Amino acid sequence: MFKIICVTNRALCEEDFLKRVEKIAHCGASYLILREKDLSEQEYEALARQVLAICRREGLPCGLHHFDGVAARLKADWLHLPLPDLEENPKLAVSDRTVGVSVHSVEQALRAQELGAKYVTAGHLFETDCKKGLPGRGVSFLREVCASVSIPVYAIGGICAENIAQVKQAGATGACLMSEFMRCPSPKDLVDKLLENLT
Repeated sequence: MFKIICVTNRALCEEDFLKRVEKIAHCGASYLILREKDLSEQEYEALARQVLAICRREGLPCGLHHFDGVAARLKADWLHLPLPDLEENPKLAVSDRTVGVSVHSVEQALRAQELGAKYVTAGHLFETDCKKGLPGRGVSFLREVCASVSIPVYAIGGICAENIAQVKQAGATGACLMSEFMRCPSPKDLVDKLLENLT
């Protein structure tokens, strides 16, 4: 089944961030990745405790980003890393925790797989406000990544209801959305519309 993943960015959130997380936990999303890149490890851990408590209560699997120590201490479902983090510490991929990696080329996807990543996020796919002025890598890029590795590939970057069918057709296991989840009036309506456009 095609997965829809929320990647957080509280700077884009127009309401209380934890209230938004609660709404996302009820919206039908498959997973949530807490990706607050501006926080120190201590600040991130404090926020992660609150977010994990909501997600666990509501049954939404939640992955943490970058801070492997925090993920271990809080017993997170999985850890999502930039590729250099895994290259620096390959042992992270052989821990009990599922480890995923962000990639931006076929070569990086192959390297992540070689290092033991259980999945990759490939992007950015379409033009997005998060990467202003940078053209998306396009569906052909996604198709190449999906064909090159045997682990699941999740697309990220500028994905919306209008283009999500292209993501599925390219062979991706799922799609990651950030801005849409942070800004939309109703996360449930967003997921319903995304799923509707996949059928």
